Amino acid sequence: MQNYDTKNDFRTGEGTSFHLAGIGGIGMSGLAQMLRASGSEVSGSDRALNNPENKRIFDSLRRQGIKLFEQDGSFIKSVKPDFIIYSTAIENDNPDFAAGAAVTKVHRASALASAMLQGEKQSLIAVTGSCGKTTVSAWAAESLFRAGSDPSFLTGGLVNRFVSSDCAGNYRNGFGGYFVFEADESDKSLTAYSSDYAMILNIGTDHYSKEELVDVFNKFLSNVRVGAVVERDVLEKLDKNITGKLKIKTFSQNEGGNADWNYSDYKTVNGKIEALLNGKFRINLPAPGRHTAANAAAIAALMDLMGYPVGKAVEKLQEFKGVWRRFDFAGKMPSGAKVFDDYAHNVEKIVSCLTAAREITQGGLNILFQPHGYGPLGFMRDELFKALEENLTEKDRFIMLPVFYAGGTSSFKPTSADVIEDFASKGTKKYLCAESRNHAAELLRSSGAGDTVVVMGARDNSLSDFARELAAVPHE
Repeated sequence: MQNYDTKNDFRTGEGTSFHLAGIGGIGMSGLAQMLRASGSEVSGSDRALNNPENKRIFDSLRRQGIKLFEQDGSFIKSVKPDFIIYSTAIENDNPDFAAGAAVTKVHRASALASAMLQGEKQSLIAVTGSCGKTTVSAWAAESLFRAGSDPSFLTGGLVNRFVSSDCAGNYRNGFGGYFVFEADESDKSLTAYSSDYAMILNIGTDHYSKEELVDVFNKFLSNVRVGAVVERDVLEKLDKNITGKLKIKTFSQNEGGNADWNYSDYKTVNGKIEALLNGKFRINLPAPGRHTAANAAAIAALMDLMGYPVGKAVEKLQEFKGVWRRFDFAGKMPSGAKVFDDYAHNVEKIVSCLTAAREITQGGLNILFQPHGYGPLGFMRDELFKALEENLTEKDRFIMLPVFYAGGTSSFKPTSADVIEDFASKGTKKYLCAESRNHAAELLRSSGAGDTVVVMGARDNSLSDFARELAAVPHE
């Protein structure tokens, strides 16, 4: 594949045409909308173009004048792009690459880095970390909006406040002075960005060792111009020669942690989740979970770093309306069991979601998890087992669906059945493998009135539909 240095000739706006291979991906669809908003002609292809679970995003793209094609190279008969944009998920033998062999290829991260420098000058705010990027970037953008700015944003989720018939919700073209975006650590593409502000939320093991991620985050921070919000424990691991050149505000993931911004007195009052920021600001949180309180501290730290009055920052962050598939309430089963839908897909997210659900359940937890790939499942299986043994109780069940396969090269190992058999043989908790969604629905019908069901998994938007179907399943 042809590599391309976007610093030389990359351009957006009228007279320029782009084709995005894999346009249905949450990051690619956001970039497509950004390029279209610049005045460029935009087209895209996706191997899941006709899947009903993707209709929400594809319909929005079409309404914005973006042409969509099957991912079979047929686009070249109708459009003549100046650039083909691809993500790390796109393989070298993709039919669009063969059809557009003479067209310049640009990785998504390079395209986004260059596109953000085109047009109106905005201060760039990059959000990274192994967990929480989407929620925090969305929360930051909405808080800035409610504080009187008119930010642009590009996130890995659909921000509820901005979803409309013409806006999918993962990109917004604002006219204020800020652009909030996610910087992805999963393929190390975050090092392509040069931002004014940055947020580093945590270091996990979803894709790399913690030591390797520290090196990546150091490179990322070396490109930041003004300042950064960094989780306190993460800051201790970073190169002080780099962090010492920036304005830094810290926050803590732990209750009462020693940081510029922390939370304490986390509790549920009359069905509402509350916490205290910095020992004096009582706030209502949009969702359960101590990680939500920590995220609120991170948002307050960012707005503090950017010069917003602290009182105003704390006031505005409480108005956040959330992100689609982040602990969304799907309804109740006929038995009375509550059903929630969540994007959790790595160990840290699964534990955070499980812990949040524990706070509101009156009975046991029935966790239905669909791994988002064979590689990720194999990478996290040992850590996942340890975490489940520590966090599940005798009332709980952990049910695993077959691995979601989105296409492309794969070893198809390990299977969910392999992993659950291993967990059940050596564990003390209840581990079950569902052969299909129908099988999963049968297993979950025994959920009692006080139980809580949580459907978890990434990449497959139909999980949200399935969660809502569960809430309507007749009880036998």
